[in-house]
Amino acid sequence: MTRDGSAIGPLSVDLTDRISLGVVADIVPRDLIEEVLNETGRRERRRRLLPAHVMVRFCQAMCLFGDDDYEEVLRKLVGSLRSMDSWSDSWHVPSTSAITQARQRLGPEPLRVLFERAAVPMAGYGTKGAWLRSRRLMSIDGFVVDIPDTPENDEEFGRPRSGPQAGAYPQVRVVGLGECGSHAIVDAAIGGAQAGEPGLTERLLRCFEPDMLVMADRNFFGYPLWRKAVDTGADLLWRVKSHMKLGVARALPDGSYLSVVFRPALRDYHRKALIDAVRAGQAVHPAQALVVRVIEYEVPDREGNGKQEIIRLITTILDPHDIPAVELAAAYHERWEYEGLVDEIKTHLRGPARVLRSKSPEMVEQEVWAFLLTHYCVRHLMCRAADEADVDPDRLSFIRSLRIIRRQVTNQSDFSP
Repeated sequence: MTRDGSAIGPLSVDLTDRISLGVVADIVPRDLIEEVLNETGRRERRRRLLPAHVMVRFCQAMCLFGDDDYEEVLRKLVGSLRSMDSWSDSWHVPSTSAITQARQRLGPEPLRVLFERAAVPMAGYGTKGAWLRSRRLMSIDGFVVDIPDTPENDEEFGRPRSGPQAGAYPQVRVVGLGECGSHAIVDAAIGGAQAGEPGLTERLLRCFEPDMLVMADRNFFGYPLWRKAVDTGADLLWRVKSHMKLGVARALPDGSYLSVVFRPALRDYHRKALIDAVRAGQAVHPAQALVVRVIEYEVPDREGNGKQEIIRLITTILDPHDIPAVELAAAYHERWEYEGLVDEIKTHLRGPARVLRSKSPEMVEQEVWAFLLTHYCVRHLMCRAADEADVDPDRLSFIRSLRIIRRQVTNQSDFSP
């Protein structure tokens, strides 16, 4: 209604104000988008055919509909509005060139900030498979994504190898902090193909919290990163390489033992002295070393060649009465949930062996953040459904859930999800 009480006709509302993403709009609401656009300075100063808030929705939609070109993706966003009498003849589907320019105006920053605001741990205390006693199971790991072979992308991100053995495409490396129970990435860092995963992991430490048990594979351990991660207050359970020297400072009743990890430049006689100090119950200075609990076990041989794989874990949970070694060993294998999470993004959401669309570094970053945000939205809806049905989120099909969400996008506009 207007101020004088007269009704507003359906064509008085801009078509772009009706564009939504079905149930996904419940996770990333319009108000949050507007707030982020204001904060990042991406709000347009003049009326446009494709305003910034529409392009945010479009970036997510192009992740949901990876087989379609730009114009077809936009048609799916506005198609159902015809039947709702919300279509205005003054608005038409823009060309691919116009959509590309609108993506460039938006840039990567709003999608990055939206992901950081929206993506938080979602598992409740009743979510099955999400907790080890009072600790939320989290995992850090990395993956790479092929991007278009353009000079700009090659210069910015590089290839996995150089020289004659260089990879066929430039790549983006993504390291994420994932919640094992929900399969959701709640923080991420982006770098080039040859960026080190430990270096990218430092950007994730801001999201480590005291109620978390953060797990990592053997490629992540290094004393500087371990010490910084310990300082966050989160508990850690990281695999280390089997040849790493870890002297026994004290054997524990559950089969684990206390040991010491050292800063890299420390000499052998200093290391021995620090282990002796721990044996005597004395404290060690964290600038030199940190006390850890070591858990070692063998994994049965799958290839049948008689070679058992030795798994060696270190943790900040020093008291075996708090959590016994066998429970920590079992929990560590929940880290493999991250592998399924990566498969969901790279195979089911993006499409198998598919290169990203974006031909410039800024648009590559925008597209990666859009994929991370869209995957989080799908997983958030799945976790909510699993909690309501009182089942483990692992029991729900990601592909089926994705199909339902795609149908919602094409069947409704921006009304209550």
